Amino acid sequence: MLGHTENSIEINAPIDFVWAQTNDVRDWPRLFSEYAAAEILETDGDSVTFRLTMHPDEEGRVWSWVSERTLDRERYLVRARRVETGPFEFMNITWTYERLEADVTRMVWVQDFQMKPSAPVDTAGMTERINQNSPVQLRLIKEKVEARRRAVVGFGAVPSNRRRGGDLRTLVAPANVGSSSGFCGAVRLQPGESVSEHYHPYSEEYLFVASGALRVDLDSEPASVPAEHALLIPRNVRHRLTNVSDVEALVVFQLSPLAPTPALGHVDTEPGPAEAPDLVAVTR
Repeated sequence: MLGHTENSIEINAPIDFVWAQTNDVRDWPRLFSEYAAAEILETDGDSVTFRLTMHPDEEGRVWSWVSERTLDRERYLVRARRVETGPFEFMNITWTYERLEADVTRMVWVQDFQMKPSAPVDTAGMTERINQNSPVQLRLIKEKVEARRRAVVGFGAVPSNRRRGGDLRTLVAPANVGSSSGFCGAVRLQPGESVSEHYHPYSEEYLFVASGALRVDLDSEPASVPAEHALLIPRNVRHRLTNVSDVEALVVFQLSPLAPTPALGHVDTEPGPAEAPDLVAVTR
C-alpha cells in the first residue's frame, strides 16, 4: 500500500511573499509548531539539504531526520524527499503555490510515502496522522504569514543603509510585509548632511518632511521643503536631499510602483559619502 495525502490552505498574501516566508527553512521553528530546530547542512543552487528536529513527543522521544528540497521559483513548485528515511521506505513531498488574486495564494501540500514493515505505524495509520496534522500546520502558517503582513515596524527594527548618506531605513517593503506595489521608509539627516544624487527609472517618490527642513535638488534645480510639507519626485528626475536646518531632519519616503528587481530601482549619479568617485558610473 502506498500512502498519499493532499492538503491545502488559502493565505491572504501575495504569492511571492508566501513563497519567501514558507521556504526559509531556518525560520521553520517559528513557522511550524512541531519543529524545535532546523539546521542547514548544504546548499547547491536551488537545492538545500537540512536536518529537522521535532519537539519531544508524548513519550519524551525526539525525532530528527535529514531532508532535501529543490525549489523551482518560476513554477512556484517545491519538491522534497527524506534523505534519512527513518520509519519510511520513502517520503516524497511536493509543495505548489497558486496565485488566486493579487493578495490571495493557495498553498498545496502533497505527500507520497510508504512505511517500513518495522515502523511503529503502518501506511494507513500514517496517512491518517498526516491528514490530521497537516491542516493544523497549514492553519498556523496562514495565521503567521498573514500576521507578518500586518506587522508594525519600528525605525530601529530594520537595518540602517548609510551608503548614500544619512541613516536610511526601509520599513515597509516586499521582503518584510509583502507589499506588492511599493515600499516606504524614513531617513534621518543631521544638519548639513545629504543623501547623494540618484534617480528612479520605474518609480515615483513621495517625500514628507516630518521635522527639519530640506533643500531637494531636482535635476540641479533647488526646491525648499520645510517641516510638515511634501514633495513629489517624478520618475527619472535626479534628486539630492540636504538638511538645511539646524536640527535633525526626519524625512518619510514612499516609492511606487516597484521596479522589476530591487537592483534596477535606483541609479546613482554621484558617489555616496563612503564611495570613491571612480567607483560610481555617472548616468545623466
